[in-house]
Amino acid sequence: MGIRVKSNLVPGRRVVRCLPALALLCPLILAAAPPGAVAAHKRHSRRPRVLRVGSFHGVKGKFKTIQAAVNKARAGDWVLVGPGVYHERDDHSTGPATEGGPPPAGVLITTPGVHLRGMNRKKVVVDGTAPHKGKACSSSPSVQDFGTNSTDGTPQGRNGVVVFKANKTRVDNLTVCNFLGGSGGNGNEIWWNGGDGSGKIGMGSFKGSYLSATSTFYAGESTAAEYGIFSSNSSGPGNWFQTYASNFNDSGYYIGACAQVCNQVMDHAWSEYSALGYSGTNSGGSLLVKNSEFDNNQDGFDTNSQNNDDAPSPQDGACPNNGISPITHTHSCWVFMKNYVHDNNNPDVPGAGTAAAGPVGTGLSVAGGRNDTVVDNRFVHNGAWGVLFVPYPDTDTPPPVSHCEGGIQSTGLCLYDDWGNSLLNNQFSGNGFFGNPTNGDFGEITFTDGHPINCYSGNSAPDGSSPSTLAQTNGTCGQAGVADPNPPLLNEVACDSMLLGTPCVPTDNYPRRQQIVMHPLPNKQLKTMPHPCKKVPKNPWCK
Repeated sequence: MGIRVKSNLVPGRRVVRCLPALALLCPLILAAAPPGAVAAHKRHSRRPRVLRVGSFHGVKGKFKTIQAAVNKARAGDWVLVGPGVYHERDDHSTGPATEGGPPPAGVLITTPGVHLRGMNRKKVVVDGTAPHKGKACSSSPSVQDFGTNSTDGTPQGRNGVVVFKANKTRVDNLTVCNFLGGSGGNGNEIWWNGGDGSGKIGMGSFKGSYLSATSTFYAGESTAAEYGIFSSNSSGPGNWFQTYASNFNDSGYYIGACAQVCNQVMDHAWSEYSALGYSGTNSGGSLLVKNSEFDNNQDGFDTNSQNNDDAPSPQDGACPNNGISPITHTHSCWVFMKNYVHDNNNPDVPGAGTAAAGPVGTGLSVAGGRNDTVVDNRFVHNGAWGVLFVPYPDTDTPPPVSHCEGGIQSTGLCLYDDWGNSLLNNQFSGNGFFGNPTNGDFGEITFTDGHPINCYSGNSAPDGSSPSTLAQTNGTCGQAGVADPNPPLLNEVACDSMLLGTPCVPTDNYPRRQQIVMHPLPNKQLKTMPHPCKKVPKNPWCK
């Protein structure tokens, strides 16, 4: 008896194996083996595994729940999920969330490099309702799950699929619904979380594709679902592709707490029926949103500066280290391009906190943001304004306001002004039809002198701007600006958003909420991943 050397499937690679009789001598034999053979043995032992949940084409997997498979996964492993409704409840087994720890989640991923993939976007549903025999994503009050109680005895809410401080993760090709808010500020369907509330970057790269996030249940803002697809405290690179979100009381998409190191791309996203189609607090540097659609929201898209735990503020789209963007060929690396932003005139959506103050009828708003580029988009049929560049008066900081990072400290607020933004080569049509003063294609308000102007060039804007001469006075980027509080526009934005109560005049006309309407998923229009077995190691589902 001796060593048996068996040829591997890869030409030129050999794997050393020991017969049972020599098991005790294996370490010595392997030590004496050629280095290449030992390396091949290690590579073989570390090959990614495929952990299968549910059934696919009549072939059963080993696991009944996604969490059970995730708990067994090692770095680089794949978790495949067959069609079905999965009422995942990891948070019910772990109890209340602790400060600095992971938030309550149906599925919690803490292992780096895990790939979670459904075999069909429309038929793999991670459902936040309690287990029941009815249809998926039910709106019935009797089956909603508000999570375990927090330390004060109130339900803390739940999150759906949460990746917590784990790099190089992927989540693909599934639907998540009805993970609701509560006293803990939860209610996020799919969340890459690098340490929310810490003010620090705690996570790197991630990817998500062919994802749907929604909620069907509404019974007041305290339990409404808050965010659809969410990333926070990550330096990327991050990528979201072919995604959809609807029916959230803050925003369908959120990217925040990443200062000038966000390094993220949103491509072919679709956001509807939320207070904000997108929200980005203190998120800048290299951040690209392209080929996406924002419609039927209260405010289609909003990025802002805020003096809160999503620090450091402000929102600044300037390239890190004074670099040059390969897209804009300027120092602006935050880019919104080739998107379709239309019909964001919907007040009958959930809405809470500052998100509820998004001015209805607005396509895109940059509130206290700086050095952002909006280029080659279509803004169509937004009743108030197509685009707004305005300051953000943050009153949401606990008093006294002793620290105002990147803003202007004043009594009771931290003011963030907007400057250095560019609106270039966009097509506007049918905006401003609410007919109030200043309503039109775009407008700006600035409170401070001496900063680079917001500039406007190459736009087709038949419904005008406020001030009306912006295209002439601010046509060349890079000039030093002069403050223009633009009182007519300021009054109209305040009236529309009701940020300061209802500072309106009798002739103002903005739609107000009548009732909350929750809309079903447009599944016929949502593509599933064409080849879910692509790049997956060979397994009984992917031959």
